[in-house]
Amino acid sequence: MTTAVAAGRATLIRLRDRHSLPRPGRLVAATVLALAAVAVIAPQLLAGSPESIDPGIALQSPNGTNLFGTDWLGRDEYARVVYGARASLLVGVGSTLLATVVGTLWGLGSALGGPVADQVGMRLADVLLAFPTILMALLVVAVLGPGTGNVVLAITIALTPGFARLVRIRTHEVRRLAYVRAALDLGIAPWRVTWRHIVPNVLLPLSVLVVINIGTAIIIGSSLSFLGLGPDTAVPEWGTMLAQSRNYLSAAWTLALFPGLAITLTVMSISVAGRALRERVDGVTR
Repeated sequence: MTTAVAAGRATLIRLRDRHSLPRPGRLVAATVLALAAVAVIAPQLLAGSPESIDPGIALQSPNGTNLFGTDWLGRDEYARVVYGARASLLVGVGSTLLATVVGTLWGLGSALGGPVADQVGMRLADVLLAFPTILMALLVVAVLGPGTGNVVLAITIALTPGFARLVRIRTHEVRRLAYVRAALDLGIAPWRVTWRHIVPNVLLPLSVLVVINIGTAIIIGSSLSFLGLGPDTAVPEWGTMLAQSRNYLSAAWTLALFPGLAITLTVMSISVAGRALRERVDGVTR
């Protein structure tokens, strides 16, 4: 038993020492962090307001004064795209973090609560997972109504079952490891074994799903906003900007180009970071 516990501790040390991303992943992660910083300090980066209206310069092409041109009200498109990062990242990161917390507690409760709790928890997850993620979020928003808070809640509900199922599966795998069984046989309290040995081994692969789902949440949030179910249309948000630009494509097609590029490049960067993290986690857990 002592040997098994020592082996388990050695495994945890290796997991702790080999958690960093490979170089390409670090570059992409830095890009994502830079984008988040832009969203937070947006007012300091801009000379004007994204809501400043000037009909005299409406629907201008990109130029030296307005880098991304202007919209139909003469508002600076560059300022609106920068401010739009706030709403889009709030929805993407906020809903993913909430889904992570709720899904982790759900999965741990199912795995550690006994056969009845396991069956009830996973059957509920199966029901929710039967709906496509975007459809589930759309149904929730249709019931609750539009708004940033409701969109975050809807995406959280749609993403949580996936986290719960992963945590439940990983928890069962870790509980069967020799050093975990040995720790329990030595009389260590179950809650301490869960916190010291199970949770760290669950969180490592869970981090990959967290990163990937941030991109998924941004896409869902932008889709809901495009359909008019997101934040108020006066609030700059990438999906809303795409929807509003449809009526002006022939006169100013760049109105759709830049928010579309913002969504695409953000999600691609997050996806690459998630792939790099997955490769690292796979190398650690083998």
